[in-house]
Amino acid sequence: MVGAVSGLVGSFAVMKRLALASDPISHIALPGLGVAFLFSFNPIIGAAAALLIGAVLIWGLERRMGATTESVIGVVFSLALAVGTLITPSEDIINALFGSYGQISLNEFLLGALVSLGIFVFLLSKRRQMMLAILSPELASTAGVNADRYNLYFLLAMVLTIVLGLKYLGALLMGSLIIIPAVVSRNITRSFSSMILAGIIMSVLSVIAGILIAQSRGFAIGPTIISVAGFLFVVSLLFSSKRK
Repeated sequence: MVGAVSGLVGSFAVMKRLALASDPISHIALPGLGVAFLFSFNPIIGAAAALLIGAVLIWGLERRMGATTESVIGVVFSLALAVGTLITPSEDIINALFGSYGQISLNEFLLGALVSLGIFVFLLSKRRQMMLAILSPELASTAGVNADRYNLYFLLAMVLTIVLGLKYLGALLMGSLIIIPAVVSRNITRSFSSMILAGIIMSVLSVIAGILIAQSRGFAIGPTIISVAGFLFVVSLLFSSKRK
């Protein structure tokens, strides 16, 4: 489910030219993780709070300052990374950055499934408004679509997707699962609809293959998943060059 949602969100991020922004955004979870480790409560709760606050802060600063989303994300990311590194206990920093593989409870699974389904339904049902807001805010305004509001919706969808995968990929790698499969799908498809489908397939394939390889070889789960995604990216470059 995390792989599928990451592929979907990543496809919109590529169209919005925010593919690289998903990686810095995932680092905003680090202060929340650090606080959770310090006070011994569920790290995902701390990470979710930090990411949601970060998303609203980025959206607010972008509107108030008139700066680009990328520049605002860069500032917030740098501050979050510095604060998170300072307050996260040294024995927990590796898990915070790279994640760890472990069992999930039934409640965690059901909540993750509900959030994943909600992101899917929202983005697919609002894809026309989202694309209009991405490609032409002026035209979106004429059509009655509030581009600023949809920018916030997209940031919230992205940070919720990051929260879903933090346990397994950590703050350092989760953004990569959003970036790489989406870029792979862009290299091998010609329409946005096919790009969405390919992005979902590439992301799910990376997760499943990464887990199987990691378990059979004794590797860490998160880095293996991203390595598989990177391999798919290299292969996609060959298909892209042949198509040209």
